Amino acid sequence: MHEFAGLRGREAAFPEAEFAARQAAARTAIAAAGHHALVVTGPETIYWLTGRQTAGYFAFQALVVPVSGDPALLVRQLELPGAAANTWLHDIAAYPDGADPAEALATLVRRRGLDRPALERDGWFVSPALAARIDAALGPDRLPDGSGLLAPLRVVKSAAELAAIRAAARYAQAGIAAGLEACAAGTDENAVAAVMLAAATAAGSEAMAMEPLVASGPRSGLPHMTWRRRRLEPGDAVFLELAGSHARYHAALMRSVWIGPPPAEAQGMMDCALHALDAALAAIRPGHPCSAPHAAAQAVIDAAGYGPAFRKRIGYAMGVAFAPDWGEGALLSLFTGQDRLIEPGMVFHLPATLRRYGHWTVGASETVIVTADGAEPLSDLPRSLSVR
Repeated sequence: MHEFAGLRGREAAFPEAEFAARQAAARTAIAAAGHHALVVTGPETIYWLTGRQTAGYFAFQALVVPVSGDPALLVRQLELPGAAANTWLHDIAAYPDGADPAEALATLVRRRGLDRPALERDGWFVSPALAARIDAALGPDRLPDGSGLLAPLRVVKSAAELAAIRAAARYAQAGIAAGLEACAAGTDENAVAAVMLAAATAAGSEAMAMEPLVASGPRSGLPHMTWRRRRLEPGDAVFLELAGSHARYHAALMRSVWIGPPPAEAQGMMDCALHALDAALAAIRPGHPCSAPHAAAQAVIDAAGYGPAFRKRIGYAMGVAFAPDWGEGALLSLFTGQDRLIEPGMVFHLPATLRRYGHWTVGASETVIVTADGAEPLSDLPRSLSVR
C-alpha cells in the first residue's frame, strides 16, 4: 500500500464497478491468448482499464494485468498521488527521476511473482530501445508480444462510455457553432480558433487530444492544417473541425464555410460530399461489415467523378483519446477490407470531405452511435455549406 492510498478514487472518472468489468474482460482475453499476465503500455488502454490520466503521460507508465489477482500500475514518482486519485487501484509502484523504468518494471513483475508476462509493444510511448531494455531486464529471451489483445474490447462502448461521448458531442457542437458565427471577411484564423476553443470549453469540454483544425483560403485545401493568423477574405473557403472531450472520451464534428457566394464547382463538391455522408450513415447497420459505409460513400463519390478528391476512409472509431490523436482509428476503420461486423454501442466519426488540393476543402462530418436500428448522429447542426 502506497503513502497516498487515502486519495484512492477521489478523481476517478467512473465508479469502481465500471473498471472492474473492463479488467475482468481483459483477464479473459489474456488467458485465452495463453499468457499469465500482460504488461499494458498504451495510455488509452491503461486509462480504459483503470481511469489513469494525467498531462504527464509522456513519462513511461505500465499496467501489469495478471490473469489472477489485481492489476499493478507503475508510474513516475511525481505522478503517484495523481495516479492514486484517478484510479481505484490498490497496487501502485513508482520510480524516481533518473531511474531506469525498465528495471523498475522488472522489480514490480518479480514482486508480483509473475513469469515472463506478455508485453504490449504497440503502445505509443514505448520506443524499440525501451522495449529492448524491458526484454533484457526480464530476460533472458524476448517477452511474448501481447499487442492487440485488448483493443477489440474497447470498440463496443458501455452505457457510461456512451454518456461521456454524448457530453463530448455537445461540447463539440458548441465549439463549431461558435466558429461558424465567427467566420467573416476581415477576421483571422486565430480569432476563429479562439472562439471555438472558448465555446467548447465553456460548454464543459476538458482538454482535447488534438487541437481544432481551422484553415482558410488555399490553406483549406491541404489536409490537417490549423490556424496560422491568416486573415479571411471574400471568396475564401474555411474548414472547421473540432472534438469535444469528456472524461477523455471524444466526439468530433466538422463543417465548411464560404466567405461570400461559393463557386459552382465547390458547391457541387459539397453537395456530393453530403450525399456520400448520407449514404454512409444509411449503411451503418448492426451486422454489416465496417467496409459497407465506405463502399456506399465511395460509390456516390465515384459516380460524380470526384474519386481523386477523396482518397481516404469514410470514418473511424471514437472513444478514449490522448494526444496526438482524438480518434480510435487504429482500432477500427470504416474502410475497404474491414470485415469486423458493426455492433450496437460502437461509435464512429465520419468526415465526408472532398478537396481541390491547394484550393479548398468542403464537406461535413458526424459522430454517431450505432443503435439496434442504425446510426444515431450526435449533432443537430445543419450540414450545408455555411455562406457568410
